[in-house]
Amino acid sequence: MNLFGLIAATGLPTWVTTSFPIIKGILVGYIALAAIAIIVLVLLQPSNSQGMTGITGETTDTYYSHNKSATKEGRMKKATAWIAVSVVIATILFFILSMIVA
Repeated sequence: MNLFGLIAATGLPTWVTTSFPIIKGILVGYIALAAIAIIVLVLLQPSNSQGMTGITGETTDTYYSHNKSATKEGRMKKATAWIAVSVVIATILFFILSMIVA
C-alpha cells in the first residue's frame, strides 16, 4: 500500500478537506498569472542578435557583455527564469495536492 492509499484508508481530517481545495484554487490562479507574466516578459525582450556564437567559437568580450545582468534586458531574463521555476514548483504542488485530495 502506498502513501496515498494509506491516507485515503485512514481518512482525512476536516481541515484538509476544507483548505486543500482553496489552496489548489490559489495555485491555479498563480500559475495562470505567472504564465501571462512570462508571455509578456518574453515578448518585451529584444531578440538575441548574437545567436548561437558558442558553437562557432566566436567570443565577444566587451564591457557590455560582462555587465549584461545589470541591464534592463538582463533583469528581464532573470525574472523570466525565476517565474518559470516558480510555475514548475507550483504545478508540482498542485498535482501532489490533487493526488492527496481527489
